[in-house]
Amino acid sequence: MDTSFLQWALPLGVIVAFLVFKRLGQVKPADAHRMVKEGAKLIDVRSPGEFSSGHIPGAINVPLQDLGSQVKKLGEKDKPVVLYCASGTRSAMARSTLKGLGFTQVFNLGAMGRW
Repeated sequence: MDTSFLQWALPLGVIVAFLVFKRLGQVKPADAHRMVKEGAKLIDVRSPGEFSSGHIPGAINVPLQDLGSQVKKLGEKDKPVVLYCASGTRSAMARSTLKGLGFTQVFNLGAMGRW
């Protein structure tokens, strides 16, 4: 196989896989608004400093690195949770973590600006 093909195909494959992962469970802003209005928890997974500099009203700050130790803040595992962060990367990782912990209705808004 031509090595020049591998030089660009492998990085491209990694980028595509990352973008697909980031969009898993991503919810449309209008649907996120509706879910929160109907009682879904809105979780900001950014750092406390980022949260204090501005956040979506009503959001709870549970930084990604503290998710496991603060999981009780999220409530029951069968209730909807909407996650967001600065770009959508941390919220995608948080979604994966919560799904692994048994949460059944976890939605990724992605970037806070999508609100």
